[in-house]
Amino acid sequence: MYILGISAYYHDSAACLLKDGDILAAVQEERFTRIKNDEAFPEHSIKYCLEYAGITLSQVEHIVYYEKPFLKFERLLETHLAFAPIGIRSFLKAMPLWLKEKLYFKRMLIKGLQNIDPNWKYGNKNLLFAEHHQSHAASAFYPSPFDKAIILTVDGVGEWATTSVSKGDGNTITPIQHINFPHSIGLLYSAFTYYLGFKVNCDEYKVMGLAPYGKPKYTFLILKELIDVKDDGSFRLNMKYFNYATGLTMTGRKFERLFKNHVREKGEDLLEFHMDIAASIQKATEFVMLKLATNLYETYREDNLCLAGGVALNCVVNGKILQQSGFKNIWIQPAAGDAGGALGAALAVHYEHLKQERTVDLAHDTMHNALLGPSFTVEEIKAILDAHNLQYHHYADDELYPLIAADIAAGKVIGYFKGRMEFGPRALGARSIIADPRDAAMQTVLNKKIKFRESFRPFAPAVMEEFADEYFDLGAPSPYMLLVAQVRPEKRVNTESTGLEESAFARINHARSVIPAVTHLDYSARLQTVNGTQHPDLYQLINAFYQLTGCPMVINTSFNRMDEPIVCSPEDAVLCFLNTGIDVLVMEGYVVRKS
Repeated sequence: MYILGISAYYHDSAACLLKDGDILAAVQEERFTRIKNDEAFPEHSIKYCLEYAGITLSQVEHIVYYEKPFLKFERLLETHLAFAPIGIRSFLKAMPLWLKEKLYFKRMLIKGLQNIDPNWKYGNKNLLFAEHHQSHAASAFYPSPFDKAIILTVDGVGEWATTSVSKGDGNTITPIQHINFPHSIGLLYSAFTYYLGFKVNCDEYKVMGLAPYGKPKYTFLILKELIDVKDDGSFRLNMKYFNYATGLTMTGRKFERLFKNHVREKGEDLLEFHMDIAASIQKATEFVMLKLATNLYETYREDNLCLAGGVALNCVVNGKILQQSGFKNIWIQPAAGDAGGALGAALAVHYEHLKQERTVDLAHDTMHNALLGPSFTVEEIKAILDAHNLQYHHYADDELYPLIAADIAAGKVIGYFKGRMEFGPRALGARSIIADPRDAAMQTVLNKKIKFRESFRPFAPAVMEEFADEYFDLGAPSPYMLLVAQVRPEKRVNTESTGLEESAFARINHARSVIPAVTHLDYSARLQTVNGTQHPDLYQLINAFYQLTGCPMVINTSFNRMDEPIVCSPEDAVLCFLNTGIDVLVMEGYVVRKS
């Protein structure tokens, strides 16, 4: 039985296909259209999923959308009524779109599906709708290696819920409690993303990356004025400071007066104030999330916790929860944002609607290492290289890995393309840029010459699993790069500043550890642990580098430029290679070097 899950029309559109409960394929629309966070109907993603399975849309028994549009419309109406007459401009702007399109949502979906397969016939039983947080919870629990778990979903907002708690047991998920809009940790964080001049629903990770450069001077003010946090972790926001419920912006003038500064304009310099603001909202978010998780553990005494929703991509928060909440095991959906809703909706149909049995492997999840997207043959790759008149050599794996390891050790930057593309926002070794973590200048090189992005942005280590505890204080696998840990003290080096006047950004190239390019200003690292069973290709590459240098890790960052999606096709990879400072392109054994 085939089930197709769809998320679309808000941000991070995606599609996922299950066969008898197994995840066959999952991919985001942005990878095909090259529009970052593309919200369009995921036509290309659906076509890929069907092509991978070798079926037509008419052979899919159930198609499910990841939320309920009419409940979202109800929230929009009730919110504007509650705040009226404030927000009339926003109301008048939103209503025509809803009345013209969103109220005919089912018709839009049917039209999109019939464009893919004119023979597909709509029926009430084969087009279903899940709730937004139900989809998130299902995406977190059902692929996890747990037969029982507490499920915490935290995001901006779904239909109504912004934070929800459920209990997973076998093939059932039981909702326990929730917090409704407008009170939202995700929207609070997004408000500060907006205030710092970054793009909402896109650049929240920049705030997290900027935070270690500042001091949390305003955390107390945030917890005093903006959010009221109870002992059990539940919370309410002081809405007089925010515009997102009814306005066209995230924050208002009272917000600016509270922090005595205006919203940072695009292109405006990042000052110490902005770094302190980032540090403060990050610290406040950690406080609330840890309080929530700790209370859940103390209340239910369950060993396992599953996380999903956009806030679950805050890997600093995740690391704190793992180490301090009491939960012994934590599993985070690698596509924790709205893209993962397509997967969760499909799984909810399989287990909750169709009541299928669930078999759990307590040692492994069922995400197939999130390598669920397209792959390409050597013939397809050769054709692209020939079309661009590139000179190349092809190597067998036993020659390739030592060759690339030597290039990395020599300071080369590698564009690495192999196997099926990753599902979710992290590159995990299939569409990655690889470099040497021992080079203190490599962070600046990658940011300025390859990624063309802000200099403060950190990079992640991909480390052989058996060496992770030697370098990092984590104590758990992190296969999806969703946990932050501290570099162990014995791996750090003296980083005392030579001058008090030195700015935070000036300290970027200081060697803070024996792996300086992946050690953030606060000695933290967002690590990916790699083993030979789940990801044999990447493991062999890292092992070759280890055999050559004694360093059991490499830098692993996404194969793309700033504000572009991760590369999907060989054509995407070649264009990124040609238009950046990447030194070597490796695609399925083909090696291209810049002269």
